[in-house]
Amino acid sequence: MQDVLEEIETWSARGDRFVVATVVNAKRSAPRLPGAKMLINENGDLVGGVSGGCVEGAVAEEAQNVLAGGGPKLLHYGIADSEAWEVGLPCGGEIDVFVEEYAG
Repeated sequence: MQDVLEEIETWSARGDRFVVATVVNAKRSAPRLPGAKMLINENGDLVGGVSGGCVEGAVAEEAQNVLAGGGPKLLHYGIADSEAWEVGLPCGGEIDVFVEEYAG
């Protein structure tokens, strides 16, 4: 979390536009708990994390849509336990991620 807070200060001071993605709900074996944050700037730089790496790319894509004027979004990601093993995960889980432009 410290890295995220420091980067907010750095990116804000530089005048970067960026999105804050926050886990707002987690079910079953989600790798990050509610409150976990990730920042994505207009250059595609990432700091922090909202999953174990499984959904960061998808959240980064949605972040660019938000920066392009798409407005804030609530995203849902999940995989059933029965399907998780097939994609290399030990078990399934679900997370909801709220994505919004930082308004400092």
